Amino acid sequence: MSVPTTRADSYTARHLSVLEGLEAVRKRPGMYIGSTDSRGLMHCLWEIIDNAVDEALEGHAQEVRIILHPDGSVEVRDDGRGIPVDTVESVGLSGVEVVFTKLHAGGKFGGGSYAASGGLHGVGASVVNALSARLDVEVDRGGKTHRMTFRRGEPGEFSDAGTAGPSPENDFAPFTSRSELAVVGKVPRKRTGTRVRYWADRQIFPATAAFGYDELIQRTRQTSFLVPGLTLVVRDERGLAGTPGAEGPVEEVFRHDGGVVDFAEHLATDGAVSDVWHLTGSGTFTETVQRLDARGHLAPEEVERTCEVEVALRWGIGYDTTLRSFVNIIATPKGGTHETGFEQGLLRTLRKQIETNARRLKVSAKDPKIEKDDVLAGMTAVVTVRLPEPQFEGQTKEVLGTAPVRAIVAKVVSDGLTERLTSPKRDAKTQATAVMEKVVGEMRARVQARLTKEISRRKNALESSSLPAKLADCRTNDVDSSELFLVEGDSALGTAKLARSSDFQALLPLRGKILNVQKAAAGEILKNAEVASIIQVIGAGSGRTFDLSQARYGKIVLMTDADVDGAHIRTLLLTLFYRHMRPLVEAGRVFAAVPPLHRVDIVGSGGKKGEVVYTYSEAELNALLKKLERTGRRFKHPIQRYKGLGEMDAHQLAETTMDPSRRTLRRISMADEAAVTEAERVFELLMGSDVAPRKDFIIDGAQRIDMDRIDA
Repeated sequence: MSVPTTRADSYTARHLSVLEGLEAVRKRPGMYIGSTDSRGLMHCLWEIIDNAVDEALEGHAQEVRIILHPDGSVEVRDDGRGIPVDTVESVGLSGVEVVFTKLHAGGKFGGGSYAASGGLHGVGASVVNALSARLDVEVDRGGKTHRMTFRRGEPGEFSDAGTAGPSPENDFAPFTSRSELAVVGKVPRKRTGTRVRYWADRQIFPATAAFGYDELIQRTRQTSFLVPGLTLVVRDERGLAGTPGAEGPVEEVFRHDGGVVDFAEHLATDGAVSDVWHLTGSGTFTETVQRLDARGHLAPEEVERTCEVEVALRWGIGYDTTLRSFVNIIATPKGGTHETGFEQGLLRTLRKQIETNARRLKVSAKDPKIEKDDVLAGMTAVVTVRLPEPQFEGQTKEVLGTAPVRAIVAKVVSDGLTERLTSPKRDAKTQATAVMEKVVGEMRARVQARLTKEISRRKNALESSSLPAKLADCRTNDVDSSELFLVEGDSALGTAKLARSSDFQALLPLRGKILNVQKAAAGEILKNAEVASIIQVIGAGSGRTFDLSQARYGKIVLMTDADVDGAHIRTLLLTLFYRHMRPLVEAGRVFAAVPPLHRVDIVGSGGKKGEVVYTYSEAELNALLKKLERTGRRFKHPIQRYKGLGEMDAHQLAETTMDPSRRTLRRISMADEAAVTEAERVFELLMGSDVAPRKDFIIDGAQRIDMDRIDA
């Protein structure tokens, strides 16, 4: 009886694949160059260019030429020392073949040939070779020109004789017994250099992938800034439509002796707050590396590394930040430990200097701390570090991972920036003050922007939230006929509910005196519960966003007591409407109720039984009493004096203040420009921040007050 095979049993050693040499690169190219589109194609080119530029970094090359050929190939030439042509004893191959066929082999893995390098050409050159349909390399060294060719990473010979020129389509014969580095010419003994020309393998890269001329020019210009004195030449012979070389070969030359200072000036687009400041320094750190011992085994070894730091930075009048960082001339667009150290040193130093000069900069302890964004606003900076064997996060070299670099860069930036900000020279002091003032200004702008955002959020939440529970709304949906009464106090609310017509009259009670919006900031206004309730209930927003068409009521009636406090509350409410809901006032939709001051009960003959007369002023009361005496009619003593709406019965409040057929309302209007000007003056006098004019107004008015009219 046979036993069925399980999935675990079916996975055996025969399913495992071992990829030798460059097979792994061709099988998984994305692991080495990121992608196989135009970005990956350009990454291969950068690997070859970086190897040439590394010679210039060590002072052995003065010119690098990049040529885009019409057949789709690309060539990189340098006048450096040339790749070693002698035999590498451990493998029995020439140095050229080792560099282009062996992963993790080259002159940049701790051999002392390069103090700092951008490419690790034991990886870069061999990967490019593996992904090329054809690669030709020529080396001038020792008075001879040496040549070797490869097809998809395999060394051999192409038969170019009798053809239109070198091409990956020509016949190819791989070496069978042993490889050969051919000598194809003679050169002067002092002439050295390397020429690499390759054709990208279209089995790996799609036909749409192409070398970007603009990207190549940008990167080449960038490199010329980072390696002062190096001449870089880009020549395009492709004749592609839409490029500068569409009509024929075009050549551009780049050389900048000013280095990163020139680079920062080139990147800056706004007016200057400071000159470009050049900060340099270095530091050392210890690192554990794996080295081959005498028996060929890897063993850990402690080595001391030197990291050189060069920074160029300036502040401009703008707000955008331009920060470019590099490691051994390799761009690190996603940052790393060197960018982190730069930002830390920058922030720490400016915080300290601003704190030291707080009085001159008018910074108080209540102000928030300076943050990174405050310092970076308007700044243009180039940060470059050079160190042996940098640790990148991935072969695409977009993020530096060497941890000790952070502290070294932070110290260099802190020391250099402190020297600039504390310099006693007049021009330097002026620039330092301007920089610190800009940073402080950014801090205050950030705080104000955050406050404005919070106000906007609170305002939006206020306008979109549900109506307050204390609102006694009306039933009608007809805005024109509806009325909202703002009632002083909860005591009056109970009476008003019985007195109103719930079909079209809504009630909103106000607890105490609302905020004086004439003096308050926008944030304080929206935090005030009573003001927030009024804005919510009216439903048309406030300030610039007020939309009269969204108002939920046709009339807004201010119903306050007929006393000093009631008058004050009415003035506070009018200030709110005038300042933040002015269209309501301009449309004549804000009213003040006129409750009676006195109730006179008439008795005796000559009139209706139980006749009651309400008066609304002392003059009106006196006139009524004289008339009653003249006609011989009597009235009850004492005459009732209303001190608040809550003292009225519901039917009394209805017939005197709320019934449209019998009430009296005062419309609040500002019909002409003179009225607006007068309103501005009165509101500023009564409710503004300037106390002296209001004090004079009160003192002057006190002379005309009848002491008997004051309720006590």
